[in-house]
Amino acid sequence: MAPVERVVGHPYSDVPAGGIVARSYAYEEIFAEKVRALGERTRPRDLYDVVNLFRHGEFRPAAAGVLDVLRKKCGFKKIEVPTFASLVSATPELTADWAQMLGHQLPVLPPFEAFWNALPEFFGWLEGRVAPRGVAREPLKTGNVVIRPAIGFLRRQGVPGSAFLEGVRFAASNHLCVDLGYDGSVRRIEPYSLQRTLKGDILLRAVSLPTGEPRSYRLDRIQSARVTEQSFVPRFAIELTPDDSVGALPGRHLSLAPRRGLMVGGSPPVRRTSGPTAGLTYVYQCGACGKKFPHKNPNPRIGPHKAPGGWACSGRSGSLTDTRA
Repeated sequence: MAPVERVVGHPYSDVPAGGIVARSYAYEEIFAEKVRALGERTRPRDLYDVVNLFRHGEFRPAAAGVLDVLRKKCGFKKIEVPTFASLVSATPELTADWAQMLGHQLPVLPPFEAFWNALPEFFGWLEGRVAPRGVAREPLKTGNVVIRPAIGFLRRQGVPGSAFLEGVRFAASNHLCVDLGYDGSVRRIEPYSLQRTLKGDILLRAVSLPTGEPRSYRLDRIQSARVTEQSFVPRFAIELTPDDSVGALPGRHLSLAPRRGLMVGGSPPVRRTSGPTAGLTYVYQCGACGKKFPHKNPNPRIGPHKAPGGWACSGRSGSLTDTRA
């Protein structure tokens, strides 16, 4: 496929006009290449990558597009298109190599079964036989906004508790529970999202175990976070993947100050008239094609659209590039 230009996240004041872009493989091609690799060499890392690509439904391209590229790649290699049945014979080898070949590459090794058992659903989707299992978002409390900052962004801003965020994100992406040190005790949780309240507090939304009840944990009160080997089946959509929804405003430094509201360039909290986004337009740029979309709310999600060249773009998430009064 033709390469695509993607916006490079750069949350600093010296970002050039028009941002920074890099040419990269199209998402469909990356996905198809990993499936081809899984079918041809059946390595644990290929299984891990394929399932992770499949799990991120918000970025998932059309199955027909992935399958078309996969068929061309397999035809060039003169191999059969992989199916679940063709991989079954490799189960003993994958199981034996899972820890040896993958364990040293990850903070915590997820159980092999959690990834292997996802393959039937994946191939059902790829071959157009079944729709992926959908999980609804957890309902937001009034005034709360889901935030999905770039990797390390909150830590660079000095937000208390943010040092533990990337470990929690890894756990969520791999459907692993976390032992959370909080207010002097340790609680085992399933992590789901990061939210900002009207007061400016940043909350980790999770399900507490063993009760199964949704809970909020203020980021500045988290004392530790240990990823466990216990896997879970998501009850809600996992919304912790970074997407730059909390990016720096052009030419200014943005800071998220706990308990004092949103701070821009060290100024006092932004005044609000009738809500957290009153009077503002948020401009998000598609990470796949570069097209810009004005939003009335700080929501980076982008619907189906055509790229400037007229082709159907697979991008479904944008980076905040501007705000307008």
